[in-house]
Amino acid sequence: MLIKRRDFLKTGSLATASLWLPQFLKAMENPGALAPNGKVLVILQLSGGNDGLNTVIPVRNDIYYKERPRLGIKRENTLSLGSEAGLHPALPALKSLYDNGELAILNSVGYPNPDRSHFRSMDIWHSASPSDEYWQTGWLGRYLDAQCSGTGIRKGGCSPVALEIDDTLSLVLKGDKVKGLALQDPKKLHEAARSPYFSAWAAAHGPIRQEETPVEYLYKTMAETLSGADYLFEQSRSKPTTAAYPASELGKSLKTVASLILSDTDTSVYYVSIGSFDTHINQEMQQKRLFEQINGALEVFAKDMKTHGKWNDVLVTTFSEFGRRVSQNASGGTDHGTANQMFFMGGALRQKGFLNPLPDLTDLDEGDLKFQVDFRQVYATLLKNWLGADIQTALGGSYEVLGFV
Repeated sequence: MLIKRRDFLKTGSLATASLWLPQFLKAMENPGALAPNGKVLVILQLSGGNDGLNTVIPVRNDIYYKERPRLGIKRENTLSLGSEAGLHPALPALKSLYDNGELAILNSVGYPNPDRSHFRSMDIWHSASPSDEYWQTGWLGRYLDAQCSGTGIRKGGCSPVALEIDDTLSLVLKGDKVKGLALQDPKKLHEAARSPYFSAWAAAHGPIRQEETPVEYLYKTMAETLSGADYLFEQSRSKPTTAAYPASELGKSLKTVASLILSDTDTSVYYVSIGSFDTHINQEMQQKRLFEQINGALEVFAKDMKTHGKWNDVLVTTFSEFGRRVSQNASGGTDHGTANQMFFMGGALRQKGFLNPLPDLTDLDEGDLKFQVDFRQVYATLLKNWLGADIQTALGGSYEVLGFV
């Protein structure tokens, strides 16, 4: 049976993910091959540069309202986080977590010599590189490399696994030798691996040969996922969440994450994203719409984890590649800025509420916030205190660890 390239590409993102997928799945089939510390990190990327000043609003700051005469959110419309700050009104679920001591806020996070390009700044956050260096691997990819060294993923001995709920794999999950997996739905993986195209091809071909073309290698690699895809699919169905998640893309993504967490698939890191927060125009409605999706999805996810006794083992963190400028623009929006806040949500936070002061609006860098906390300190904290990993290997340097987990 002749399999055409277009038939292979019908499987979408599986074509790129499958380059390392069989080894990952085969490792999962070996009892005891995966032994994570039981902690799960869920990273929510706010793509496009979320406006942090209209997320956590400095309700007592006259400069904020002076610079945003139309865009500033009035104090009485915010969700109170104390006398000095309020949360965006579309985020009541996060307000509830804050009140329960299950949310921490770190302000003014960024890096030296910030870049205001979406692509470059996101690369810096993904790779954890200095702003003047270009790295080809991500900080979580290097974490995977380090955790798998000495065991050999091709021999089925790699402990951590990272999944991105998306069609393509981001730089953050790409290591030199090990990469994370990008998929939207385990069912689609199962169906693709069970398609007649790959079953027929696998039956007709023997071991890979040196003269095989790259496309043939992709066919071979995909064919090898047959048994592993069964495992992942069956695991995802073994304890599927019964919670009613929103029908939004983020809601569907977090439902997939929840089902995999509850199914004990030994995955340490889940990566999801939502956007776009590039609100040069019509910011009020765009940010509100996206926050409503975040609020609805995280509300159900947190309750789901609590119901099943997982909330103390799950840490959700958010970030955006940069914040927005302090002043509103003439189009009802804000332009690219620099530093921003990060949220941390879970049942095992050591420090809760505000971890540091609100941004200083009296001390700006040409109209932009100055960073006070290097984002790599956050990564160092997540690696050491949550994932139990080596900082130096994953980040290429030493950074002061924070105390929120």
